[in-house]
Amino acid sequence: MPLFESYKLVFLLRLSLVYTPAVNAFPFKSVAVFCGSSKGSDPFYVREAVKIGKCLADQKLAIVYGGAVVGLMGQVADAALAAGGRVTGVIPRSLKRKEIEHTGLSKCHVVETMHERKQLMYDLSDVFIFCPGGLGTLDEAFEILTWSQLGLHIKPCGFLNLRGYFDPLVAQLDRMKEEGFLRSEHREKVIVEDNIEQLLLSFVKHKPAVVEKWINHEAI
Repeated sequence: MPLFESYKLVFLLRLSLVYTPAVNAFPFKSVAVFCGSSKGSDPFYVREAVKIGKCLADQKLAIVYGGAVVGLMGQVADAALAAGGRVTGVIPRSLKRKEIEHTGLSKCHVVETMHERKQLMYDLSDVFIFCPGGLGTLDEAFEILTWSQLGLHIKPCGFLNLRGYFDPLVAQLDRMKEEGFLRSEHREKVIVEDNIEQLLLSFVKHKPAVVEKWINHEAI
């Protein structure tokens, strides 16, 4: 994309984040949101989850998520639906009762395994947002990131680093790069922003690096 056209697109996207657009202004249509099935110990996270859902709906971006009505997952979904957005859930049959399946979604897929859940969420999504959560959120995030590292996809992935929640994780990624276990190109693929609007803009400007995973072929 020519530099002028790139700046023009970013300007239009920033404008769309101020004024609710009639149509999706982004070059992607669906966003996978990974976040906690708990609400966390601070109401701040619930408020931010609501902002995320409303922002994505206002931007005419369809949400794909884990299908639960509880925790931050449910907050994102409810806020998006209340704002007129489209929300698709993907939930394993074994978790329907544990996570309490959301029955008011635009669509909900019930799958048999956790792997099928991640695979279908990947298939249905153009970009991936990792929000505060626990072990399940990290599992989902790093599987998607690993698929990217292996060259299985070039879809943008980013952490929404609300109030520095992921600062220790970002530091660990940097340590992995410094110690020679993670390529600089792969580290740069991991986008980190502290607000949803900037993260969406960073997805637009993202240029995937296509490189081999292994740093030293002789060591294989």
